[in-house]
Amino acid sequence: MERLIAVARGDAEPDTVITGARVFSAFTREWLDGDVALHGGKIAGIGRYDGGARIDAAGRYLVPGFIDAHVHLESAKLVPTEFARAVVPRGTTAVVCDPHEIANVAGVEGVDWLLGATEDLPLDVFVMAPSCVPASPFESPCGPFGPDEMRRVLEHPRALGVAELMNFPGVIAGDPDVLATMVASHRDGHAPGVRGRALNAYVAAGITTDHEAFTAEEALEKRRAGMWVLIREASNARNLRTLLAMVREHGPEYCAFCTDDREPDFLYREGHIDQMCRVAVGEGVAPEDVLVMASLHGARAHGLLDRGAVAPGYVADLALLDDLTEFRASLVLKDGREPEYGAGVPGALRDTMRSVPVSFDTGTSGWVRVIEVQSGQLITGAGVGRVGDADLAKIAVIERHQATGRVGLGYVRGFALHSGAFASTVAHDAHNLVVVGVDDGDMALCAARAQALGGGLVVARDGEVVGELALPIAGLLADAPLEEVAEALEALQATLRGMGVEIDAPFMTLSFLALSVIPSLKITDQGLVDVDAFALVPLALSEREAFVARYGALYEHSPWVAERAFRPGLADGDVADALRDAVYAASEAEQLALIRAHPDLGEKVGVLTEHSRSEQAGLGLDRLPQAQYERFMATNAAYRDRFGIPFVVCVREHGSPESILADADRRLGNTREQEIATALGEIAKIARLRLEDAR
Repeated sequence: MERLIAVARGDAEPDTVITGARVFSAFTREWLDGDVALHGGKIAGIGRYDGGARIDAAGRYLVPGFIDAHVHLESAKLVPTEFARAVVPRGTTAVVCDPHEIANVAGVEGVDWLLGATEDLPLDVFVMAPSCVPASPFESPCGPFGPDEMRRVLEHPRALGVAELMNFPGVIAGDPDVLATMVASHRDGHAPGVRGRALNAYVAAGITTDHEAFTAEEALEKRRAGMWVLIREASNARNLRTLLAMVREHGPEYCAFCTDDREPDFLYREGHIDQMCRVAVGEGVAPEDVLVMASLHGARAHGLLDRGAVAPGYVADLALLDDLTEFRASLVLKDGREPEYGAGVPGALRDTMRSVPVSFDTGTSGWVRVIEVQSGQLITGAGVGRVGDADLAKIAVIERHQATGRVGLGYVRGFALHSGAFASTVAHDAHNLVVVGVDDGDMALCAARAQALGGGLVVARDGEVVGELALPIAGLLADAPLEEVAEALEALQATLRGMGVEIDAPFMTLSFLALSVIPSLKITDQGLVDVDAFALVPLALSEREAFVARYGALYEHSPWVAERAFRPGLADGDVADALRDAVYAASEAEQLALIRAHPDLGEKVGVLTEHSRSEQAGLGLDRLPQAQYERFMATNAAYRDRFGIPFVVCVREHGSPESILADADRRLGNTREQEIATALGEIAKIARLRLEDAR
């Protein structure tokens, strides 16, 4: 340190001096002129410095190395050396890794392997101690990984705290077993859709970050609660553009970038944190705001006080950018030196596959619960269908760690697979073997081939394996370069497109169907999981249960309407009338409760159903200009004061917000009895249109 101080004073010669660059100050978000002196892997100072090796950076921008604030390295399907080769040239110099993928497969031995494999990289790989192995009681990992195992991980000098607490219902409920995993003061979060008092409870548990916000409103509420919002752009959870609306309106404070789960083709073709920077600037965020989210804020979110800025005493992790639109690094320095990657893959963690052949016969006919896939999202819908429906595929999760033969079976909609099957041993979080198919024989073939490979991705059609990617290290990682792995994955995806699958990142989508802590309906080796109820649920449904599941959401937060409308054998064309009649047959108190279940129009923040969110967004009610927004709020208030109910209108019958306001002004002249009748009529119209959309 004495030598570093002497260099900073100008009394000793630095190792290296970077000259001519515009230097980014992450603390003030401005650009400085001056030399940057480096010594012993640290930044000595900014100013005028003589001596040392010179780097001419004239015309370029000197910025802190990028930091990925939350990542699962294993999702790249690359050994750590290859991961570093993929991201360091793009400007990333540090990542905060939750190694719970490899912990689920290989326990402490797996985490030790990863720590050893990241020891001498030109990339700082900090780790969090996996807190949720398994992620929930409904998943089956290789074995226990509890507080004792976490404490062992936390002894490592690169360990920062407790990894994402995925069992958010357990945290919120104060479950003693869940709270016992909070063995360090720094705690990462995982709270998809958690808001209101539930969010208060989650944050009160000492959890300081979250990367699961799906809407700008949710992210802003979490910031207001004091959480760091880690804005995610993963292969199958591309939340960046949505959440940037919050950054544009409220600034970048308490926001950082993360990739979470990014597949090798995404890394290879588009990049890492640099890609997020390009997108953010393209979406209208100032480059200076982008850079702090890509560097300083990621460090601050995890208590890393010696990196993320170009400033005296900071680690000399730096990138020279040619411009502030593409964010491509022409030079990256790690600890003040150009990167050296080394070679080789540590041994062990092979032969982890212990699955056994199973039957894919679900033993069901008639109505069943259906997992509904949403392209580009980790959340799924909870639908219904009939066995044999053309749009359904079968799904199986086969336990692969203990050779139990346990298998969870179900149905999935959204892949549009018309032939064959595909499988993966990457299946968050327990990483059992997951298979989707429309032919039981091809499903069995995929499962057998994945076992023979020691893990991997497999596609089969007409009794033949037509594509595969071996993942022999823990069934998660390939022993191959990035380019080779990325191109193999792209070839598999092209094969699936020929089999009807058009959604983005189908293997990543497949892998998250087994994660029982992200809503709504998931599947594990133990069976179907209703994540919202946090319970296992049966696959088969009665006709009545299927009716309520199909139509219960048409009337806002009021499934009782469908329950009362049900009649055995009710024709599809008679459903809308039956639902309407059930409402009109209800008591006045029930009718008023139904009306009051509807949201005020134009509310920027609030708990809306997906139906309401989509309908209001369709007319721009979620992005009203301030003056018009204030008129809506005043109208809502006047209407509530006069009638004691929210103003309900079938938005899709209006062509503009002004048309709705005019209708509200007219209806304010009604009596309360007239307005209750009008509101019920509008609700019936809304439900009828929603029903038509669903067909």
